[in-house]
Amino acid sequence: MSINILPEVEKISEKIIQTRRDIHQNPELGFQEFRTSALIAKRLEAIGLDVKTGVGKTGVTGTLTGGKKGPAIAFRADMDALPMQETGDLSFKSQTDGVMHACGHDGHVAILLGVAEILSSQKNMLSGTIKFVFQPAEEGEGGAQYMIADGVLDGIEEMYGLHLWNYQQYGTIGVKPGAILASADIFDLTIRGKGGHGAAPQGSQDTIIAAAHLITTFQTIVSRNTNPLESTVVSVGTINGGHSFNIIADEVKLTGTTRAYTEDNRLMIKQRMNEIIRGTEITFGVIIELNYQDGYPPTINDDRVTDRVYKSARKIVEEGVGLPFMSMGGEDFAYYAKKVPACFFMVGSAPDDDNLMDVPHHCSHFNFNENALLISASALVQIARDRLIF
Repeated sequence: MSINILPEVEKISEKIIQTRRDIHQNPELGFQEFRTSALIAKRLEAIGLDVKTGVGKTGVTGTLTGGKKGPAIAFRADMDALPMQETGDLSFKSQTDGVMHACGHDGHVAILLGVAEILSSQKNMLSGTIKFVFQPAEEGEGGAQYMIADGVLDGIEEMYGLHLWNYQQYGTIGVKPGAILASADIFDLTIRGKGGHGAAPQGSQDTIIAAAHLITTFQTIVSRNTNPLESTVVSVGTINGGHSFNIIADEVKLTGTTRAYTEDNRLMIKQRMNEIIRGTEITFGVIIELNYQDGYPPTINDDRVTDRVYKSARKIVEEGVGLPFMSMGGEDFAYYAKKVPACFFMVGSAPDDDNLMDVPHHCSHFNFNENALLISASALVQIARDRLIF
């Protein structure tokens, strides 16, 4: 497999890796990334960028202005960790109890700092502007929306983001136009009925039976209401109810998530859930309250911007550029992509290419192949050059 790590990236490779390890040892949750933000701001100021802090609460931006006029583009890295206890045996494992980088955001920050350092030393060659966006709170709190509200996209014509991806072999870059990640909505519902003795169910309104029916029927949204060539998910994650083995439950609570690659399917799921709920109320004589929360929308890559990424990526891993490993996971990069033409792509980072599922994202022993940091940095530098040197 041919891999072309750019010489400038190779020169600072140890710095990139050590930055990742430092951040990994000192993880911070969403909107609490104070140490990480301070580190980023200090590094960006040292290389002469126009730095803004407190963007989107704890975010940081650094703007690099090239020697000539040209397009304004942005690169994004997320900064936050997860509320998990690290169980791996890394020499640089988390020093913060109950918090760890289990998704690769430590790597994303290290990559983008390296890219900023390289491109700042070559700014006179660039025709245009690059904004380096270090975003808080991707993991569920939608930090991208706060960054956008604070004007991070003002004047930006294109946006690029990447994710280290343990589901792909090292040496690969996954790129595709259109949907690359799904919407990620959340629901909770409460079923209320009339309890009674388990030995005399007549006259009761059994919420356990209603819940079982509801869970099963929700799955028909995927199997019978979705085009088989499209992907949707309806998952019930928790069920809580009942008092004792011999008491018919008068209340049950469910929580779950729904996923879709298109807005049409996203809306269809919500509509069908409401219709199924109304039918279940009539069938079992219960009352059901649904709280449905819109989460991240689908992440949709722009065709033209994606083509730019594809061409640049081929200069780094020619044989390794292809379709990404697809997931029904969600990403708040989707909010940027709804505002400006954008591309989000995946860089293979599996620590063991023969067992791609051994170290999945969000597991307590998470790690990745650190050489993927260098491929990622090379790809972003190449994208910047191909876009802004003319």
